[in-house]
Amino acid sequence: MTTRIDPTQFVGHLHTSGLDLWAGVPDSLLKDLCAAASETLGDRFVISANEGNAVGAACGWYVGTGRPAVVYMQNSGEGNAVNPLLSLADPDVYGIPMLLIVGWRGEPGVPDEPQHRKQGKVTTSLLDAMGIPFEVLDPEHWESQVEGLLQRMRKESRPVALVVRKATFASHAFKPEATNDPLTREEALSAILEVVGPDDIVVATTGKCGREVFELREARGEGHERDLLCVGGMGHTLSVAWGMALGQPERAVWCLDGDGSMIMHMGSLAVCAQSWPRNLHYVVNVNGAHESVGGQPNVASSIDVPGIIRACGLGEALVARTTDEVTAATAALARNDARALVLHTRQGSRDDLGRPTVTPSGNMGAMMALMDSAGKWEVA
Repeated sequence: MTTRIDPTQFVGHLHTSGLDLWAGVPDSLLKDLCAAASETLGDRFVISANEGNAVGAACGWYVGTGRPAVVYMQNSGEGNAVNPLLSLADPDVYGIPMLLIVGWRGEPGVPDEPQHRKQGKVTTSLLDAMGIPFEVLDPEHWESQVEGLLQRMRKESRPVALVVRKATFASHAFKPEATNDPLTREEALSAILEVVGPDDIVVATTGKCGREVFELREARGEGHERDLLCVGGMGHTLSVAWGMALGQPERAVWCLDGDGSMIMHMGSLAVCAQSWPRNLHYVVNVNGAHESVGGQPNVASSIDVPGIIRACGLGEALVARTTDEVTAATAALARNDARALVLHTRQGSRDDLGRPTVTPSGNMGAMMALMDSAGKWEVA
C-alpha cells in the first residue's frame, strides 16, 4: 500500500458530514487518525474506558442531538461493543446511526502478534453476524466509500463500519504528555521481581508490561514458567490472577496491572475485593497513558486510584515513585501488610524492547506443568 490517507482531511470530511463526536479506545493502527481527531475536535474527542461505553455514548449523543457519532476501536474491542450494538443501537431496537472505525489487527496474511490472530480472522464475520454493513477502507476511494456508508447509515438508521488495514493513514505527529515521575515501568518491574519469591506466580497485563517482564526474566537467566503474560484480554488481568490465586492457595500470586486495564473493567476490582485471597497481591502501574498503542492519555492521572482501591474494599493502597519505595512496598505486600500497590512511572520504554519468544499456549502449558494442574480435569 503506497497511497495513504491524510488523517486531518479524513477527520475534516466526517466533521463536515455532521459527525462531530468521537468516542472509543485507542489502537496502534488508528493512532495517526486519533491524533488528528484529537486536534480537530478537542473535548469532543473522547477516550472511553471501553468500547461498549463508547457505543453507549454514541447512542446518547444521537438521542440528545439527532447527530451520529464516530466510535473507534481496535478489532479486539468488537467483543466489548457487541452488547450495546445489538441490544441498543440495532435497527430491531432503537436504530441508532453511528460510524464504527475498526483497526484490523491480525488481518489474515499480515504478520502480527499471536493475540491478534483469531480476532483478525473473525473481524469481518463478526460485523456480518451483527448485520453491520462495512467497507474495508481503500486509500484510493475512501471518500466514495465513506459517503456510501453514511448514506446507508442515515437511510436505515443503523450502525455501519469502516475496517482499517495497517498503514492506511499517513503519519500525524502525536506527542505524549510528559510526567514528572522519575521511575520507568521497567525499573519498577525489576525491583518487584527482586522481591517476588522463587515459588511465586506473576500475572502480567497486556502490552509493554508483559514484554518487559519477559525480557527481565531473560536478563536474570530465569525461565518463564512462573509468569502468565495476558497478551490480550485487556481489563481482565485481575480476574485471571484472582482465579489463579483461588486455585493455588499455597502460592503467592502477583497481579501486575496497568491503569488503562484497571479502568477498562473496574468492576472486577470491586467484585474480587469481596472475597480477596490472602495470597493475591495487586500492583497497578499508573502512567496516564495507553502506551502500547501510541501513548494516548487515559484518565488515571486525574483520578484517585488509591482511593478507588480503598473504596472497593482492599484497604489502604501503598504508593511508590522510586526504586527504594517500590522495594519497600513490594516487601510489605509479600508480608501481607497491604493488598495493593500503586506505582507511578513515567511514560516510555526502550526502543529495542522485544516481544515474547514463547507462544501463549507454551507459556500456559509450562506454568500448568509447574503447578501440577495440567490434566486435572477429567470428564466422568
